Amino acid sequence: MGGRRVRARIAVVMSGFPRTSETFAVGELVALAREGMLARVYATKPGDGQTPQPGVEEVLPLLRMLPAADVAHQATSLVEDLRDADVDGVHGYFAHLPTEVAARAAGDLGVGYSFSVHALDARKVPPPLLSRRARQAAGVVACNADVARYVDVPGARVSLLPHGVDLARFAPRHHPGGDTRLRVLAVGRLVEKKGFSTLLDAVARLQFPVRLRIVGTGVEQTALEESIVHQGLRETVELAGRRSHEQLPDEYAWCDLVAVPSVVDRGGDRDGLPNVTLEAMACSRPLVASDVSVLGATVHAAGSGLVVPPADVGALAEGLTTLRDPRLRAELGSAGRQFVQEHFDLATCTRRFVERLAVLHAGARETAYA
Repeated sequence: MGGRRVRARIAVVMSGFPRTSETFAVGELVALAREGMLARVYATKPGDGQTPQPGVEEVLPLLRMLPAADVAHQATSLVEDLRDADVDGVHGYFAHLPTEVAARAAGDLGVGYSFSVHALDARKVPPPLLSRRARQAAGVVACNADVARYVDVPGARVSLLPHGVDLARFAPRHHPGGDTRLRVLAVGRLVEKKGFSTLLDAVARLQFPVRLRIVGTGVEQTALEESIVHQGLRETVELAGRRSHEQLPDEYAWCDLVAVPSVVDRGGDRDGLPNVTLEAMACSRPLVASDVSVLGATVHAAGSGLVVPPADVGALAEGLTTLRDPRLRAELGSAGRQFVQEHFDLATCTRRFVERLAVLHAGARETAYA
């Protein structure tokens, strides 16, 4: 009678799921599912109701919606659903509510828990509590160095594992002709930390023909619309609304460059490394990006664009002006594509994530086969 090791079986607790802005989550869940490690996916609240990303259909059969209740009741519901599922661990995909639910449920099930930390989720948890969770967890996965410092405390086992980008979906394409204006793209939720108001102010200063398209929706839409009218930018700026993941490659093909003008908002929230940064690099589009968190450091390391101080209208306008040079854009775009191929390939990044969770929850049993 021979045998082989079965990888750990893990339940993952999400926040709202699925969400169009969280492409990275789908990639990692799909990788777990394909390895036979994903027992269930639990959502603490519904997703955004928008068109889901490609690949999410592979994990939807495993999705369970937890009741709209407090943490204790959600954890109890998860435990009851998993009681006969034979799992080795529970992973909270975000450091706030999902990890609280995961930790409670894991304790009741008699297994370990782990969690991922991304950006705002770390700042939603009081530092003493977050430190305690990190020490008690089997391990913590941080997607960038900025957020890793929130959980890198004595006794914690922190792994720095960045999210990847699909290099086949996001690939260099020639953009359509017929427009001699400099075409600038920005992608993200219309919220303060994205810095789109600064971008509008910078575009208003430019002394050459430009076209700005902002893809996304959010609470700042009305304020941005008012700024566009006030600054006479109605023929220059388009608020394009939401785009599905399948439509985004067309947006990158349309543009000459991508602006990521992130700022630290009034509540202290800021971007880590937005998806748009890696997608733009993968599409060989140069960037002008703020020196916030690891965003500026990544663009600098890649040699894929210009880095400017956050909320600095003049510097952002100067960066956009510098990138009028098509030869410079081509050079920066090529460097960005090479950088993501070397460091952020989706298959490589998700494999590392899967392997790390397998090690953290190494209670997988030996299963014998005749």
